Amino acid sequence: MAIEGTQLQISVEEGERWRRTMSVTVPSDVVSTERQRLTGELAARLKLPGFRKGRVPSSVVEKRFGDSLSREALDKLIGAAYREALSQQELNPISEGEVGNVQYEPDRDLTFSISFDVRPEIELSRLGGFKVERPPVEGLDDKLEQVLGRLREEKGTWQSVDKGRPEDGELVGVEIRRIENGEPGEVQPYQLILGQGDAIPDIEDAIRSLEVDGSGEFVVRFPDDFPNEERRGEEEQLLVRLDSRQQLELPELDEEFAKSLGEFESVDDLHEKVRADLQKEAEGQAESVVRGKLLDAILEANPFTVPVSMVDRYVESVLGDPEGVPPEKLAEAKEQISPQAEHAVKRILAIDRLSEIEDLRATEEELDGRIEEIAEKSGETPAMIYANLQKSERLEALEREITEKKVFDFLKGQSEITEN
Repeated sequence: MAIEGTQLQISVEEGERWRRTMSVTVPSDVVSTERQRLTGELAARLKLPGFRKGRVPSSVVEKRFGDSLSREALDKLIGAAYREALSQQELNPISEGEVGNVQYEPDRDLTFSISFDVRPEIELSRLGGFKVERPPVEGLDDKLEQVLGRLREEKGTWQSVDKGRPEDGELVGVEIRRIENGEPGEVQPYQLILGQGDAIPDIEDAIRSLEVDGSGEFVVRFPDDFPNEERRGEEEQLLVRLDSRQQLELPELDEEFAKSLGEFESVDDLHEKVRADLQKEAEGQAESVVRGKLLDAILEANPFTVPVSMVDRYVESVLGDPEGVPPEKLAEAKEQISPQAEHAVKRILAIDRLSEIEDLRATEEELDGRIEEIAEKSGETPAMIYANLQKSERLEALEREITEKKVFDFLKGQSEITEN
């Protein structure tokens, strides 16, 4: 549509701090040209009795399809004029525009108004002088044992057990049949690890009471927190048969095991590298806590409000695709996370404003350096990493990561960070 560069009549009215209402007038020549273009396109592909394809007169097209042409022309004109007006006024909406006061005729000026939110300009008068405590790095020995335990489980082998009753942690094979009117129904085979909540508690208790090849009839009750609300509290009579039970045999934590993981030369090497990873992870978590406390201190010292539209968009990004979710459940979820969403939006705005005030933005050199670091760790070339980041639309996220680090380095330099 030839509307780019058109001199539109535009006026912008400021409402709340972030609310704008823009009134736009599109010249009649642009309006009539667009209507003629749409009419011509339709006539070119239209086939009507008594006319050859593409030879239907414009007057006939207008008479038969005038209303639909008007709707299409209006939609396209408003959309194009809105984008052009935003460009001319250098406005960047953060919400969907609400159109009103439309006056449209095919051969006259088009006028309409559209209301939207813009990014709020926040004031941050206090940027430092905060006292923040960094949490200690604790419990590494316990975490080390947990990681080693998981590694051994991954390398473990399941061994069949024929005698005795199954215990938690064992892999069991069962057949379950629903009993209705005194008759067992179709066999439903299952495999599950006892004690992990793969089945409702009453079924797991039933399995624990059996030996291999043993069976029994049980009345089970679905718990009050069962995901399917309709089945909560419901009772069923089941015939349960235990076909097999297996125990996980763990490998010894020795040199052979360490080398089998492919990254370690010895048990000491395994301990050292896993502990170093845990230390790095814990320090990263402590740093995240410090960053959060600094941001909260900024927000407390510089209170401001944010548009509901920004909070709503953040909530939608968290909830993802709501298809299939009952409206009442969706409304409940939105209500629950809205306070956290509002806080998150305020944090984002505070970071952005700080980067503007102190000119703390990722430079090309810093971005290239970060890409080289990633390339060195991954074994790929910087060009490959850059291309992958562009393709996956993660380049902007990497730039933001660098910018945020600079912002937090600035904040830490302006505040007192104590160690617990």
